[in-house]
Amino acid sequence: MNTKIAISALSSLSALGNDPETIWKNYNSDAHFLSMADYGNYQAITGALSDRELNKIQTLREEDLKYKPLDNSVLYAMLVARDALKASGWNKGDFFGVNIGSSRGATALFEKYYDEFLNQGSSSTLASPTTTLGNISSWIAHDLQTKGPEISHSITCSTALHALVNGVAWIKSGMSDKFMVGGSEAALTPFTIAQIKALKIYAETNDTYPCKALDLTKKRNTMVLGEGAAVVCLEENPKVTPLAFIKGVGYATEILKHNISISEEADCFQDSMKMALNDLDKSSVDVIVMHAPGTIKGDLTELKAINKVFGDHVPALTTNKWKIGHTFGASGVLSLELALLMLKHQQFIKVPYIKHDKLPKRIQNVMINAVGFGGNAVSILVGIEA
Repeated sequence: MNTKIAISALSSLSALGNDPETIWKNYNSDAHFLSMADYGNYQAITGALSDRELNKIQTLREEDLKYKPLDNSVLYAMLVARDALKASGWNKGDFFGVNIGSSRGATALFEKYYDEFLNQGSSSTLASPTTTLGNISSWIAHDLQTKGPEISHSITCSTALHALVNGVAWIKSGMSDKFMVGGSEAALTPFTIAQIKALKIYAETNDTYPCKALDLTKKRNTMVLGEGAAVVCLEENPKVTPLAFIKGVGYATEILKHNISISEEADCFQDSMKMALNDLDKSSVDVIVMHAPGTIKGDLTELKAINKVFGDHVPALTTNKWKIGHTFGASGVLSLELALLMLKHQQFIKVPYIKHDKLPKRIQNVMINAVGFGGNAVSILVGIEA
C-alpha cells in the first residue's frame, strides 16, 4: 500500500472486559470467559458481557433521554467509540468518517417489537428508527458530533473488517483523512440462539473448553456466540504514536453451494490472503489470527487455505473465539485487537488445548482473517513499521 495508514487507537468491549490492562491480563490466562445461561426455551453457552460492563452500558443509557430506547448494539458501539476518540487524540466535532456495522443489528429490539405487534396488532412509535442498521453509525456521529460520512453495513461475520477496508478506501481516495471503523453485536437473544442451534453448529457440552476453535481433532461442532463491540481509528498523520500500520488489505467472495457453505480449501480465504500480502515476502508474516469459529469444517478449510498460500512458511496460528465466543459482526476487529496486543507486548497468545508447532521469535507482522455466511472473506495485514 502506497498510502501509509496508521491505526491510532482501538477500543473494545467483550467478555474480556473494556479496559486494555484487564483485556491483556485476561488474554494471558488459560481461562475462557464463556458461561451457561437461559435464553427463552434454550440453555446456551455464551461469551456474555460481565455485570461490570453491563453497568457501564446502563449508565450510558440513562445519560440522555434519547439514548433510553436504543438497542444495546448501538450503546456498545457508542461506549467504545468514545474511548477510541480519546485515545486517538481526535476531538468531538472533528471531520472524520464513521463506519460501524453489525451482522444482526438491533436484534433484541426487533424481537421485542415483533412480539408486541403479534400480541397487540400495532407497533411502537420508535420501532422503525431504533431498528434500522444505519442507526449505529448515526448515533455515534451524533454523540461525537462528527461532520463526516456515516455508514453502517452488514456483511455477516466479516462486517467489521469490511468496515476497515472501506475506511482504508475512503482515506486512499482523499475524500477523508480519518475514519473510525468497526463492528458491534448484541445478539445474545432467544431467537438468535435458536437460529444458530438450528444449524447444528453450536457447542452443546460445557466442557473445560466449550469452544474448541483450532482443535482439528474435535468430533463435533463447538461454535459459541458472544457479544461486544470494537472500533479502530484510521488516519494518515496521527497525533499519537500509532499502534500499528495497515500493510495490506484483501477481500474475496466465492460461489456458494449452500447457504452457509465454504469450499473445501476456502478459496475465498486464499484469494483474500494473497491480496493482503501483495508483494510482501510470505516469511515476513509472523502470526495469523484465524477466523476459526469452532466448527469442524470452518476451522479445517481455513487451515487448508493457509497451507495453500503460505506453503513452507506457515506462520504461528491463534484465535480468540475459544475465549470470548464468536461475536459475529464485531469479531474481525476483536481479532485485530489481539493482533495489536501481541505486536505491542511482543508475546504470542497460545490456544491452551492445542500443540503449537511453531512459535514466533519476534512479532512484526500479523494477518487477521474473517469470513461470513456468503463466502465473503477479508484479510488484513498489520505491522509495527509502515
